[in-house]
Amino acid sequence: MEQKLNEKLAIIQTELKVKKSQYNSFGKYYFRRAEDILEAIKPFLVTYGVSVRLKERLVDTNIIESTAIITDGLMKLKATALVGVEVNQKGMQMPQKYGAASSYGKKYALGNLFLIDDTQDSDATNNHSKTSGTLKPVKKELTKDQIPTALSYLNDGNTIEGLKKYYTITNEVETSLLNQIK
Repeated sequence: MEQKLNEKLAIIQTELKVKKSQYNSFGKYYFRRAEDILEAIKPFLVTYGVSVRLKERLVDTNIIESTAIITDGLMKLKATALVGVEVNQKGMQMPQKYGAASSYGKKYALGNLFLIDDTQDSDATNNHSKTSGTLKPVKKELTKDQIPTALSYLNDGNTIEGLKKYYTITNEVETSLLNQIK
């Protein structure tokens, strides 16, 4: 009997090991990049007859949505990450700011898909000064114009809690969104 995609993904999630092979000499910690995760999953692709791809889109002027997708050609499963871009960060050109955010988004989307726990990753716990990083949490009120995007996000299998990490959502808007989910 052929395995279902969710069974294949569960096996990959269980067996996948991604070392933190990159070193940040400023912060004195090891970390992993999206490229490290992609390199580590390659042996599983042929073994389980799956492919992985990344998709990105600009959700708002300063927010990038990264999606990691695994498919067996018939079905697909995906995980999403939202990352803010600090456009006022000094010392970087605009393409570098968006590139850094894009890299973070890909890393966290892949981490979400493959259940890579970064709680011990210094990227998640570093205490650099507020001006040392490119990214900062973005939390602003979800506007009426953003409701179609939020609804699409929820219809992709994400949760309202995921949206609340980045947006303040009134009870009225939350109820409206939850009533519109397919």
